[in-house]
Amino acid sequence: MTATIFIDGEAGTTGLQIRDKLAGVSGVKLASLPAEARKDSTAKQKLYREVDVVVLCLPDEAAKEAAHLIESMGESAPRVIDASSAHRVAPGWTYGFPELIAGQGEAVAKSRKVTNPGCHATGAIALIRPLVDAGVMPKDMAVSIGSVSGYSGGGKSMIETYETGRAPAFELYGLGLEHKHMPEIHLYSGLATRPIFVPSVGNFRQGMLVSIPLHLDALPAKPTLADLRAVFEKHYGGQKYVHVAAASDNARLEPESLNGTNDLEIHVFGDETRRQAVLVAKFDNLGKGASGAAVQNLMLMLGR
Repeated sequence: MTATIFIDGEAGTTGLQIRDKLAGVSGVKLASLPAEARKDSTAKQKLYREVDVVVLCLPDEAAKEAAHLIESMGESAPRVIDASSAHRVAPGWTYGFPELIAGQGEAVAKSRKVTNPGCHATGAIALIRPLVDAGVMPKDMAVSIGSVSGYSGGGKSMIETYETGRAPAFELYGLGLEHKHMPEIHLYSGLATRPIFVPSVGNFRQGMLVSIPLHLDALPAKPTLADLRAVFEKHYGGQKYVHVAAASDNARLEPESLNGTNDLEIHVFGDETRRQAVLVAKFDNLGKGASGAAVQNLMLMLGR
């Protein structure tokens, strides 16, 4: 049976990538609006009634308006995936990180309203939640998260700034510690204590590294690096897109080798003698961090 999908905001970075990923997928038909009708609520609502799933790739306020319009349609409303940050901690929305906990993929598959995770949040939660659920990391532990992303995650304005040579090689931002991904990181990591999150952007288009340093003896069980890796292997065992990298002496990690995929790699590095570790999540900020995750959630919702 063919499912009809409308990407509301198909001209943006995430929307274009979702369209590319769905092109040629069997049993999926893409619907569209002409450019002049894309902000016409009447035209949108008419198309909403004709499709099975709407994927919102819009600024937050526009996504809220679209979601309200869909909810007002009652039983005739399509299912929806919101790729913005508008509904990531909103009641009634299913968090679209299928690997979060056991049963989360099934929850996404059954949901009528799925909210796509943020890119930085995907990496941070992927590293923290398994340790919290396993009792290795206390919920009240003070955690610091660093993250560097390719500039494509910053939208059209940032992309233009970097691609015209007007941007720096690297910059920290969000230094007021109120980044828009913080609420979902706090909620879905399982931590009771709000972590410190310092994002940054580098002069490369795609790719992401999210890192968390740990003092091993500050953890109650005083685990080894192998113990941490075992927690991740158990949590993500059997998952298609999240993998735990083998132990390595390589002291370098670059952010771009997973570009174009929906894969996420978990790495555990450290120094057993000094009882220190650094956890790293590596993935494509436009893949598992955006369009890839949206398509993964869509396929679950379509029963594929």
